Amino acid sequence: MERIGILTGGGDCPGLNAVIRAVVRCACAENWQIIGFRHGWKGLIEDDFIVLDNQSVSGILPKGGTILGTSRTNPYKDQGSVEKVKSTFNKHSLGALIAVGGEDTLGAAAKLSAEGLKVVGIPKTIDNDLNATDYTFGYDTALNIATECIDRLHTTAESHNRVMVVEIMGRHAGWIALEAGIAGGADMILIPEVPVDMSWVCEMITKRHKRGRTFSIVAIAEGAKLSDKDVIADQKLDQFGHVRLGGVGQNVAEIIEKRTGFETRVTVLGHIQRGGTPTAFDRVLGTRFGVKAIELIKAGKFGFMASLQGRNIDAVPLSAGVGELKLVPPAYYELAKKFFG
Repeated sequence: MERIGILTGGGDCPGLNAVIRAVVRCACAENWQIIGFRHGWKGLIEDDFIVLDNQSVSGILPKGGTILGTSRTNPYKDQGSVEKVKSTFNKHSLGALIAVGGEDTLGAAAKLSAEGLKVVGIPKTIDNDLNATDYTFGYDTALNIATECIDRLHTTAESHNRVMVVEIMGRHAGWIALEAGIAGGADMILIPEVPVDMSWVCEMITKRHKRGRTFSIVAIAEGAKLSDKDVIADQKLDQFGHVRLGGVGQNVAEIIEKRTGFETRVTVLGHIQRGGTPTAFDRVLGTRFGVKAIELIKAGKFGFMASLQGRNIDAVPLSAGVGELKLVPPAYYELAKKFFG
């Protein structure tokens, strides 16, 4: 009997349980045993695991989060951790390991694969900024949540004649803010790919209000960079060296109110975008990725990951998915700007 390991690393997102369910169902059909490692790479470092079967994944398809738990543990950060990962891999006589995660998790998977471990990957990131795949599961759910929140803010903004600033997830890439802003009819959209000129933002809002519009909605990604104020409120780093972002929405709100005189409020969506039931799109995509991972293992295509290319699920090297982020193209932002103000 083949024994396969699976882990979910990085931030949680809707659709992870759909992946786990698909992997387990397909593996059991092959008479393989599945070991789920808890809390990402930490589970392999500490040999913390559970055995998964059809019964253990029954009913998890519509649930958000991950039944395996997750963490941002980096096996390449602490001396000896990589050796512990390899030791656990060999202890359980794993035929392969499925790593489900974003750039950091898959980056570690790519390194381990280069060192000889039989690893396949499944791309996961709410920000949709992972290269070599058209979409990642979790993004569609977050996009729909952010859009609904913008819709709801329209009514209170109009009732109180306010400017409402909505801070949306997006560290390096502004996909959620951009598309939620377009879908929700935001009057300004600010993303990390384009440095924010607050003089221009305030000028656009002032012109809008002079035309008789009594409220404005500003959608801003958490990683947006301001020219006249630091966006970082917390200088702590995670294990992959990323700064914990926060505060850009409040900064923008304060500047807008001070320069325009319009009452301005900020809403930070934060982790609400990660939680709850995944959309049908994310359930289906997660399921297809899980099936593809088992197919890759059967074919002996280690060092590869599942990838959505158009309507097809293909295999691409793990190295193609990491190292360079998929950012919002300038032309797409120019399209959104047609509706500003």
